[in-house]
Amino acid sequence: MTIKQALISVSDKTGVLEFAQGLAAQGVKLLSTGGTAKMLRDAGLAVTEIGDYTGFPEMLDGRVKTLHPKVHGGILARRDLPEHMATIEQHGIPTIDLVCVNLYPFAATIAKAGVTLEDAIENIDIGGPAMVRSSAKNYAGVAIVTDPADYAPLLAEMKANGGALQLATRFGLAKKAFTHTARYDSMIANWLTGLDEGAEAKPADAAPVPAIFPAKLQLAFDRTEILRYGENSHQSAAFYRETNPVAGSIAAYTQLQGKELSYNNIADSDAAWECVKSFDAPACVIVKHANPCGVAIDGTLLGAYEKSFKTDSTSAFGGIIAFNGEVGIEVVEAMNARKHFVEVLIAPSFTAEAKAALASKANLRVLVVPISRVLNTLEFKRVGGGLLVQTPDNFTAQASGLKIVTKVQPTAQQIEDLLFAERVAKFVKSNAIVFCGNGMTLGVGAGQMSRVDSTKIASIKAQHAGLDLNGSVVASDAFFPFRDGVDVLAAAGAKAVIQPGGSMRDEEVIAAADEHGLAMVFTGARHFRH
Repeated sequence: MTIKQALISVSDKTGVLEFAQGLAAQGVKLLSTGGTAKMLRDAGLAVTEIGDYTGFPEMLDGRVKTLHPKVHGGILARRDLPEHMATIEQHGIPTIDLVCVNLYPFAATIAKAGVTLEDAIENIDIGGPAMVRSSAKNYAGVAIVTDPADYAPLLAEMKANGGALQLATRFGLAKKAFTHTARYDSMIANWLTGLDEGAEAKPADAAPVPAIFPAKLQLAFDRTEILRYGENSHQSAAFYRETNPVAGSIAAYTQLQGKELSYNNIADSDAAWECVKSFDAPACVIVKHANPCGVAIDGTLLGAYEKSFKTDSTSAFGGIIAFNGEVGIEVVEAMNARKHFVEVLIAPSFTAEAKAALASKANLRVLVVPISRVLNTLEFKRVGGGLLVQTPDNFTAQASGLKIVTKVQPTAQQIEDLLFAERVAKFVKSNAIVFCGNGMTLGVGAGQMSRVDSTKIASIKAQHAGLDLNGSVVASDAFFPFRDGVDVLAAAGAKAVIQPGGSMRDEEVIAAADEHGLAMVFTGARHFRH
């Protein structure tokens, strides 16, 4: 299908002048609207403004421009139906073969601080989506262009084909166009349905308050890759990224080398990355099957790695390692010296020497992720027939907020270790018990149905690693329902405990701590992780 006439009306004008010039150079007549028409005309292009084309001026402050039979008739007429072609000829309607449209910046508008409902409403595009949908519906005869990234390839295809675009190209553009309008409408629907009650009755210059959970939730994701397999090799899987992922999330990764990622690789990498980026000091997190098996902070990343590996060297084999700073050659050499097999290695950056050393490990997946403390606005978990949605767990205990409930007062060093342990426990599957000391994990008990079992497992893990728990501290992700867990950790040598509190048997648990000479502090917030 040869392109003879194009309509260009864009909000995002990136690259559109060059695109219009390329079309004009191939003999395409140009129609345009408002600011786009002015820009093209000022650049010396011959362009017909849409008001002159239809015989009706733009009106109602620009709300009505392209909503006209001469526009939509020229787009929607089926070129393969003689009666359609006869009808538009009878009414003097030429065909429009290419439509280049992108929409009012609704996302940018609602992202502004203090945006009013009136501002948001005025940035809801009407004519644009109508043209996009009309063109996409009639892809057999019209090319619809919504993405500036397509400008250059389309011009090249036209030049190679005497001004024509292939059917497969037009169909691909139509799919992209329907996605474009669907996401635009979803964004509007999410924002409007998420406003507080009575937003429509507030003064026009008042900023409405968004609700946390919209009554109707529309989600949009882009597939970035087909994964090697799912949780198991007989399952297929893919990775989808949000259209605007949070800065510093695992979705922002760049893979430097290694095999393709699997479903479990990405899930475990997310667990490791979310944990490691929560620390200010140089930190290393080793994750195995979604649980941290070793976490440490130190003055250097090398020191943090050495300490985290000691926690559970057995589980660290085949794990995921994440660092919160630039990885240098000394870290890579330490990993090589102990022949530490790793599935995925993650950091904000790697030195040139580290990259060169890692390059020999062809299968090792190396990911670069920008560091950021920004959290997702909402978290999602798929269940049969539905979706669980919650705000993220962004509570981190501070020394000033701790409630000391025992006779023994924790020392300054114990408080520091307790806060470290509490931060680690936040990323361990429930029921979680974490023994720590000197800025490192000593034993981790995760995912047990009984909290006392998690406590026993954490103690056993430390024993197997040859780590001394005497003088250690312990974090529990939720309250101790009975004193038995306190009895176990005290027998293992722990001297201080951090937990949320809130059990009906808190007095019994505190009495047990006093009996064992433990210091215990309450945070008031639990960290269940399922």
